[in-house]
Amino acid sequence: MVKQRVEGDFIKINEWLRPLSWLYGVVVRIRNWCFDVGILKSKSFAIPVISVGNITVGGSGKTPHVEYLIRLLQDRVRVAVLSRGYKRKSHGYVLAQENTSMPKIGDEPFQMHSKFPNVYVAVCKKRCEGIMRLQEDEETKDVQVILLDDAFQHRYVKPGVNILLVDYHRLIIYDELLPAGRLREPLSGKNRADIVIVTKCPKDLKPMEFRVLTKAMSLYPYQHLYFTTLEYDGVEAMYGEKEKYPLDFLRGKQILLLTGIASPEQIMVDLQSYSSSIIPMIFADHHNYKSCDIDAIKERLEQLGDSCIILTTEKDAARLRSIEELPQKLKDNLYILPIRVKFLLNQEQRFNNRIIQYIRKNQKISL
Repeated sequence: MVKQRVEGDFIKINEWLRPLSWLYGVVVRIRNWCFDVGILKSKSFAIPVISVGNITVGGSGKTPHVEYLIRLLQDRVRVAVLSRGYKRKSHGYVLAQENTSMPKIGDEPFQMHSKFPNVYVAVCKKRCEGIMRLQEDEETKDVQVILLDDAFQHRYVKPGVNILLVDYHRLIIYDELLPAGRLREPLSGKNRADIVIVTKCPKDLKPMEFRVLTKAMSLYPYQHLYFTTLEYDGVEAMYGEKEKYPLDFLRGKQILLLTGIASPEQIMVDLQSYSSSIIPMIFADHHNYKSCDIDAIKERLEQLGDSCIILTTEKDAARLRSIEELPQKLKDNLYILPIRVKFLLNQEQRFNNRIIQYIRKNQKISL
């Protein structure tokens, strides 16, 4: 049984690695200093650019927050998402097309491309090049807003709005630099953010906790702090008619929770109100499922019996769909749990207005 978590409770510091963290910190600080004084150049763009990222290793909810921005903007402006395309089997700049495969662009870009076919999705390790290609190539030159996925450390781009995500369960204020902790750069890196969002908060977070967290984050007056939680948009059959069911569909069922994401713990906590029998089958983040993994999943499902279903994330579903000849037994029992973010403290409209005002100010369009 997974118990309700509290802020910062997933952090583990490897004390014996602190000397290596000190050396790592020296290198990162020198790099940041080079950008701060102009030795290394950050490029600004005339087109509105919104970056979503973090300063930690592991998931902080980047994809659901980028998808939130897509939903907010896609009916107002022509949106493009630019990602690095982590673990993709291609090089250089790639624009997702109708028949583009998951391995060519990576699981998260593939997920967004599948869900939002009217949004441009491109991958490029060099973000400046990617932004220029999106603006200059004939097929994408009508783009009006670019969302950068996981680009907080990519300082060669100077975004118009820099959004930093901080996992409620891995608060950066309690963490340490790699490899002792999970920070990619010193805590001072948060000062570059225009907006800070504490993600994956419990839905019943108390007002006192908000005040304590706000003070602990110690942000500057120019920075804006928000809090979000996870919501689940029903349950979808992955194959067949791809029917959608309410979450009550899970009641009374055994759930084999299949995940290859960085932080599945909050999902397990949230599902406890629907099922008392949740069996986790956890793989590493961005795990590429192999035939031996599929055999192990099938064997586990057969052990658990007919009342069991397999529940997985959209990111895992993107990778599973790329597997040829998936056993029918798995197809018949595979369901997806789509995730959305919800703003707490009635902050949604304030956040939306801030994003829309930025775009209106920096683009000659009517929103």
